[in-house]
Amino acid sequence: MRSLFMSRKKYSKEFKLSVIHEREQGASFYSLERKYNLNLGLVRRWYAAYLKYGEDALRKKNSNYCRYSADFKKKVVTAYLAGEGSLLDISVKYGINAQSTVVKWVKQYNSHEELMDSRPKGESFMATNPKCRKTTLEERISIVEHCTANSNNYKLTAMKFNCSYGQVYSWVRKYKSQGVEGLYDRRGRSKPEKELTELEKLQVENRMLKAQARQQQMEIDFLKKLDAVERR
Repeated sequence: MRSLFMSRKKYSKEFKLSVIHEREQGASFYSLERKYNLNLGLVRRWYAAYLKYGEDALRKKNSNYCRYSADFKKKVVTAYLAGEGSLLDISVKYGINAQSTVVKWVKQYNSHEELMDSRPKGESFMATNPKCRKTTLEERISIVEHCTANSNNYKLTAMKFNCSYGQVYSWVRKYKSQGVEGLYDRRGRSKPEKELTELEKLQVENRMLKAQARQQQMEIDFLKKLDAVERR
């Protein structure tokens, strides 16, 4: 089963229209998605938007200009949780480019994470959280562990551990590519950090595997809740 969280390509209005015409001629949504290697549910969303808003709904949109207020996000989440429609219905109704955007907002809401205004173009989290602080190896391991268990939410992790977004992002990437060795601080220290024994490295790997399992279980539980809401 293809995930709602798959990366998405950009498709032209002309391409979308050609796919929709094939649908109108009798092709199924599933066969079209397989034929053109499209994300599951994408043709259905294009078709629903086309029926409701016409060809203008198929124009390629630049996500840089999709700025949503906190109030708007809450309105969308409330509508979905109140059973006013499926993910597809809600995304079409409120003119949201992707169902995964609604999923993200619902997940944040259910996790008691505050829904905030989208950042103005060019503004980054680094600008509002510039703290780059010294950390121990154990702290870096804990930071990567927390970030992994929370779907690579770098912002949440940076706020929890009072460090910068960039530090969290860098450590997660280094761990993925190099393992725990990537987390050693080798920047000209007069006294190098004590390296871990093979047993300690295995213990760290076990922590990370458990963090991944927690994250995967959270995704499964969340999707089950979404299914339950959809069936109401």
